[in-house]
Amino acid sequence: MSKLNNDIFSIIIEELPRDSKTLFSCLMVNRYWCKIAIPILWRNPWCYDSINYRNKNSLFIIIFHYLIDDIKEFITNQRIKLPSDSKQSLLFDYLSFCRSINANTINSIFSIGSSLSYNQFFMQNKFYEFFMKKCPELEYLDMRSIQHRILIFPEAKVLLESLCELKCDTSINSSYFKKLSPFCQYIQRLIIVNTYSKPNYGIVMLIEAQKNLKHFEWKDDFHDDFLTENPYEEVFYALEKKADSLNYLRIYFQYVGGIDNTLLQEILPKLYKLKILIIDDYLFFGEVQLEKLKLQVYNELEVLSINSNRLNVISSIIENSGRRLKKILFKSYDITNREYYNSFDESSLNFIRKIYENCPSIEYLSVAFSPSKEHFTEFEKLLKNCQNLKSLLIIINNIVTTNKTNEKFLENGKILLEILIKSAPTNLKEIRFYDDFEFSLENLEDFLEKWKGRPAISIHTSDSIYEEENYEKLINKYKGDGIIKDFKHSYNIDEIHYQQI
Repeated sequence: MSKLNNDIFSIIIEELPRDSKTLFSCLMVNRYWCKIAIPILWRNPWCYDSINYRNKNSLFIIIFHYLIDDIKEFITNQRIKLPSDSKQSLLFDYLSFCRSINANTINSIFSIGSSLSYNQFFMQNKFYEFFMKKCPELEYLDMRSIQHRILIFPEAKVLLESLCELKCDTSINSSYFKKLSPFCQYIQRLIIVNTYSKPNYGIVMLIEAQKNLKHFEWKDDFHDDFLTENPYEEVFYALEKKADSLNYLRIYFQYVGGIDNTLLQEILPKLYKLKILIIDDYLFFGEVQLEKLKLQVYNELEVLSINSNRLNVISSIIENSGRRLKKILFKSYDITNREYYNSFDESSLNFIRKIYENCPSIEYLSVAFSPSKEHFTEFEKLLKNCQNLKSLLIIINNIVTTNKTNEKFLENGKILLEILIKSAPTNLKEIRFYDDFEFSLENLEDFLEKWKGRPAISIHTSDSIYEEENYEKLINKYKGDGIIKDFKHSYNIDEIHYQQI
């Protein structure tokens, strides 16, 4: 029984790596909990947002402990001052658990030891040399801002054969990637930050070498307004050859003049196994390209997020999908602005219909529509047909009405709450409200009273009215009764919208 309990406990702790606050608290319970949590924390100790690595002396001390014999003479000559507790013995062999490298974080940690670049570089190089000998297996590598030629270490090639995830940027010399390609061929997640406005042919070679690439992200992050060379073409033609395995694609292109934007319309249809497709802001299409985009067919698609685009394009992709969609996300201000001169009412009605006709498994949904009787009727049909809905972002937008009054907003809010009470599926546990509606105190109280017996609801809103004392009192009452799980108000529109995957 004791063994079974230990196994179950270990499985539970294994689910916490991204919940750093809870995982760190396990260290403080007792020695047994600590022994289970430490190997999990140190599998990728550079990834926790809650840590300020530049000021974390304890991490520097741990790493320095492994290097002290090799660099004792160096630190003496360079007059590097060590923390007073740097000579204490370690409770665990921490680096034996590590399966990852993050070059930027390691740079930050070694800046604690010395402010001089030469000293930092020397100690970092000694760390990589030791790590390559100590680490049994390397699964994750973030080589952005890397300054060291880790491939010169004899153990590096063997370690890199097991690499599953690589983050890099295009400013790294092309030859670095060319040297990686022969033995680093089983990367499943490849994330590229495009910081350089010219092609990097080493990255092209690295992509071509992969035998099981499943996840690909590309994010532009450079400052040139116009490009003289196309940094995308060869990369995405190489990506096209991975269509048999690729199931996740996320892309962010900056708007750049002089570059033919038909490339994606040529490549996207060939990536037929995509389950997740995310196209972020600043990807602009002309009318011809829009028509091609509407023809995309993804039978296995589960997540669709296309910002800076049009509802009719998203609707067509939904219609051509394999009825497996679980998440459809977009930002309201992108959609409504682009639809303003393109029949928003008609497009939004069609969008709602495509959802309830083609998405029986939908769980997370952004939906935008005008507050007309027909729109509310169709929205109610959506709620009745999509019984797996867990979370809704609802945008009501009076783009064709110039007389936007508070009374009209309150009326929209009342109708919306009545529909939710009447038709919302039992799985619905979160609602995000944005734009042209408000809830009166009486209508909100009536809604919450009638929500009793359902799972507790989380509500996110962009309206500051809910900070008023009478609203806060009402909200706190229903929090205490277990009707409201969470109620958040934010002036930051992006916090109301879903964070991308």
